[in-house]
Amino acid sequence: DRLRYVETKHGRICQLAFLGNIITRAGLHIPGDIDTAGDAFDSYPNGIAAFFGPDSIPTDGKLQILFFIGFLELFVMKDVTGENEFVGDFRNGFLDFGWDNFDEATKMSKRAIELNNGRAAQMGILGLM
Repeated sequence: DRLRYVETKHGRICQLAFLGNIITRAGLHIPGDIDTAGDAFDSYPNGIAAFFGPDSIPTDGKLQILFFIGFLELFVMKDVTGENEFVGDFRNGFLDFGWDNFDEATKMSKRAIELNNGRAAQMGILGLM
């Protein structure tokens, strides 16, 4: 169960990373300034260059990202209520989006699709980096 949990979690993270990488490479950025000094979101490079290089995000920004991820890891992205239906189910009795209305075969199919998409995203983000 632990390996499946880690695979599902990394797959979800890589899906978000891949999508974010593609969107910023297409030139779409959040409008406005990222800090009070007037640096715009689009003033930073795309991809791994945003973290390493001459025009990278400042150290305080990197630490803020790291602490936010740590907060999500420790307090949000876990099964708090013990109601999880499968490994990686973080609904916690709150978010449903119709999941409980599916039959068992559909649920298994959707979970397999998520795993395969996560595996593809892991390879995709490696290729983009």
